[in-house]
This record gives sequence, C-alpha cells and structure tokens, in this order.
Amino acid sequence: MGYAGGSGRCTTVGSEGYGGEVHDEPLDPFAGDPADPAAQFADEPAIEPLTPEERQDVLDDLADLEIYQAVLTQKGYRGLLVECEDCREPHYFDWELLRGNLRQLLTVGRPRIHEPAFEPNPDDYVTWEYARGYVDAAYDALLHGNSAR
Repeated sequence: MGYAGGSGRCTTVGSEGYGGEVHDEPLDPFAGDPADPAAQFADEPAIEPLTPEERQDVLDDLADLEIYQAVLTQKGYRGLLVECEDCREPHYFDWELLRGNLRQLLTVGRPRIHEPAFEPNPDDYVTWEYARGYVDAAYDALLHGNSAR
C-alpha cells in the first residue's frame, strides 16, 4: 500500500486561449525572492526516483482508489485514513487529495505538502485495509449471489 501523489504537470491553454499555464499546485509566492524563507532547504539532497516496483505499487494504489471511491462514497465515506509512520497520528485524506498525492508521488517522487483536514469526522473515513476488505467482500458477494453488508 502506498500513500500520497499529484501530477504536478503544467498544461498550456491553447494559443488562442489565455496563453498561460495551468498548474495542479499553487505557485510559490516566494519564487525568485532572495529572502525566500525556504531557501535554507535548497541544499537538500535530490529525490531518488521511484523504483519500478514502487512505481507499480503507486499505480496499483491509484487503481484501487478509484474502485474504493466508487463503492464507498455511496456508503457516505469521504476518503481514507492513513496512519503516519513519522508522527504516529492518523491523517485523513479525501478522495481527491489522496489521488493528487499519489500522482505527485509518481511524477516528483514525494507527496505534496498539505494541511491536515480541519476537524475531520473519523466516522467519515476508513483505512486502506477496511476499503480493500469491503470491496473484496462486495465482489465475492456479487460472484456468489450473496449481498455484502
């Protein structure tokens, strides 16, 4: 199971349109500013690209996420809960934020930085394991004519 991503790619609007670029993320307000508060982080080592196996894991997670969202949104769930290995706290991701983080992971090699959900209702989120188990049970029920709970 993976976590986090977003495409980060820019697409140009047609030459007859606006003529600018559309970004998946907000632009850096300090870009080019010599007093950039993040300048101290410029010496961080380059991000290692994902291995083929890690890349496939993220692609699998994106495919699973599509299915989980299609099935679990109907049950009222807003997204997935991920236990953070660093802070040992639960992180609540709505479907689109998690999808964006996974896409970012594919293109950049690390997830986007994001603000935590504001007072999320834990009952609105499920773990990857729950989502996987629920979808597997629903699929089995369809194959064998039983109804999933």
